[in-house]
Amino acid sequence: MTALDLTTDVVTLTRALVDLPSESGQEERIADAVETALRALSHLTVDRVGNSVVARTTLGRSERAVLAGHLDTVPAAGNLPSRLDGGRVHGLGACDMKGGVAVALRIAATVTEPVRDLTYVFYECEEVEGERNGLARIGAARPELLEEAGLAILMEPSDAGVEAGCQGILTADIVVKGARAHTARAWQGVNAAHKAARVLRRLDEHTPERVVVDGLEYREGLSAVAVRAGVAGNVVPDECVVTINCRFAPSRSAEEAEAYVRGLFPEYEVRVTEVVAGALPRLDRVGELVAALGAEPRPKLGWTDVARFAALGVPALNYGPGDPSLAHTAGEYVPVEHLQQCEERLRRWLR
Repeated sequence: MTALDLTTDVVTLTRALVDLPSESGQEERIADAVETALRALSHLTVDRVGNSVVARTTLGRSERAVLAGHLDTVPAAGNLPSRLDGGRVHGLGACDMKGGVAVALRIAATVTEPVRDLTYVFYECEEVEGERNGLARIGAARPELLEEAGLAILMEPSDAGVEAGCQGILTADIVVKGARAHTARAWQGVNAAHKAARVLRRLDEHTPERVVVDGLEYREGLSAVAVRAGVAGNVVPDECVVTINCRFAPSRSAEEAEAYVRGLFPEYEVRVTEVVAGALPRLDRVGELVAALGAEPRPKLGWTDVARFAALGVPALNYGPGDPSLAHTAGEYVPVEHLQQCEERLRRWLR
């Protein structure tokens, strides 16, 4: 089994984590390595839930915080092994988010008596469908490991700055009906694919809202992401399905977002296939942490697992090394400066 040396510097540790392949669903090897390294630390108690690892201090502090990061990556794109070049660690998952995991592991190993108790969560299957998500599995199987926390830091890449809250996400199928006919006698039918142009035009002309929450502006989005129609090359299609993706402000509930989308397409059947609420920034609860990190908070444009913490009543923010726009790209990297800065600022907050 590959061993992780948590006493090494954060750059070397990031590279070691990148060089442990862990595409979603294949995290056992990296989870074993993380568990073994953490069990060697006498100041932590360690639990394993599937291929997720939870480590905790039990110092009796008046406050508990969570540092969390996922262990999985998207599929490789010719970007292994890691390499260090020009002040950057390159490689699969370097940005999303093994750099953040390395920072948290360094803190776990070297800050043995933090001023607040800490729970470290390193979890599986974040990059795939929600029912496989390791953080969700921990919340269902061992909720007591998470619920005691007063706040949580998700080590997602955020350019070493604070991204507060997150947007909600809704996916739905807009169903356009027609009538089948032979294409040689197309006038005898109603072409659903042609009629779907009205839906696409409405989407094209729609102006997404900009919603300010706690002084942060969340830009909503509504996009067609797929159009499906047709059963054969000689048949006028009697149904066309336009799949839409909606990103909504955290001030909307899941129910409000669904009602909003249905209201935009009242004459069509709308089949909502997924809707997950976002997370409010809660700057009233995390403001002291934001100040300690020395970063001006920005809105998180996208959905992250801070929403899962919010559902548990735990205010959370995104804070980690790396440019989020590089996540999932073949050329992803994390700047050495970000790794060192995030580690130092968290260390300062905990002492």
